[in-house]
Amino acid sequence: MKRFALVALVLAIAASVSMGEKAPRATACAFSVAPTAYEGPKDRSLNLKAMDLAAYNMIAPGNTFFGLPRIEKGLREKRSSVEPVIPPILLKSISWIESVTTQTTRDAPFGGIGPALISFDCGHGVMQVTSGMTVPLGTDGFATPDQLLVATHYAYNIARGAVILADKWNAAPDYRPIAGTDTDSNPSIVENWYFAVWSYNGFTGPGAKRSNHPMDPVYGAWPRTPYSCGAANDGFGHNRGSYPYQELVWGCATRPPVVDGRQLWAPFELSLPDLNDSRWRNPLQLANWKSPYVGMDMPTPLPSHVDGTPQPPTSILYSILGLPKLGVHKSNISITVKDDGTAEPQEVEIGNAGTGVLAWGATSSASWLSVSPAAGVAIANDVYCSAGDQCERDGKLTLSVNPSGLRSGSQRATVRVYSPQTKDTQTITVTIASVGKTGVPGIVKN
Repeated sequence: MKRFALVALVLAIAASVSMGEKAPRATACAFSVAPTAYEGPKDRSLNLKAMDLAAYNMIAPGNTFFGLPRIEKGLREKRSSVEPVIPPILLKSISWIESVTTQTTRDAPFGGIGPALISFDCGHGVMQVTSGMTVPLGTDGFATPDQLLVATHYAYNIARGAVILADKWNAAPDYRPIAGTDTDSNPSIVENWYFAVWSYNGFTGPGAKRSNHPMDPVYGAWPRTPYSCGAANDGFGHNRGSYPYQELVWGCATRPPVVDGRQLWAPFELSLPDLNDSRWRNPLQLANWKSPYVGMDMPTPLPSHVDGTPQPPTSILYSILGLPKLGVHKSNISITVKDDGTAEPQEVEIGNAGTGVLAWGATSSASWLSVSPAAGVAIANDVYCSAGDQCERDGKLTLSVNPSGLRSGSQRATVRVYSPQTKDTQTITVTIASVGKTGVPGIVKN
């Protein structure tokens, strides 16, 4: 079940939100070759459950990369912090705007393994995580385990997106204005996340390549026909380029996407600042668009709303994360360099003998032995797969030899396969018999 029906949507995201069509990936991204990732059911049910978990800081609490920081509240002179909770509806709506709520490219099947979604500007996966993903941050030019999880595992990608949104909220008041001057900037009120959501795509204004300022003249007069993620004939706006980012997210929350005739979530009414009312028009006037944005502090848009989504039970957490177990199907590989100077690549399957989705990475000990992809996933038998018994649940790792880098005689190298979730490591020993014709560069007859 290929996802060709989403081609137009994906291109629309690239054109109107990321400003430009999908292009060859930036050379500085964490992975030079896209790793593989798991794509859940078409109804996005696994992704949506993971968003409820991430909103309540249940995926990796206490982890500095995937765990939510405490959330600040209060006015500029009286900020304090509270336990971290993000309105789940914001993660759901942002995810559709960013990626149509998918971890993989449109060529991957729902309920299967395929290439991870990576945009031209290094945005990764469901939440299009760019921060921390623009260069490989590990040793010897490799990605870190955290970067690996963001690129391959939908739940950790969503958790990282939640952290980024929380950081945008906490940027007030030093670097961002405050929404909710009349409600103590209470984070349980969804409308108070207006500036944080604006910042998720870029806290930009007039003159920027992509302006998200609601009073930028490029967006015309207020009020505007509200944006919708629903059916094209629902009477609302559908041109993403006609709205600042936060209005896309608000519109998607209120008018959810429909997949196979069903809305992905119940409509959640949200209020935008009324730009015809001086309480919001005055703070948001362009004259106040200057750091540290003190003049942009504004009251809560009305009527305000609280997301009553209950905290998920821990059983949901276990069903999403599982208990994966790394398994490498071959521990010894022999590769022969032919007399024409070529060597056939060898494929090794990476399995998951536990439960859930296993993220894995692979590194080579020798410059002449390459691995591709450098990261991927394997899914256990309890994970939904659209192909049933024929589902390819194992990851595929290809080992390739560059004969020009070999010395004469037999040689040996190792490939380290590891899981950042379980900390398990297994080793593949690769033995080379170098043979060839005299005069072939890098090949010595033995």
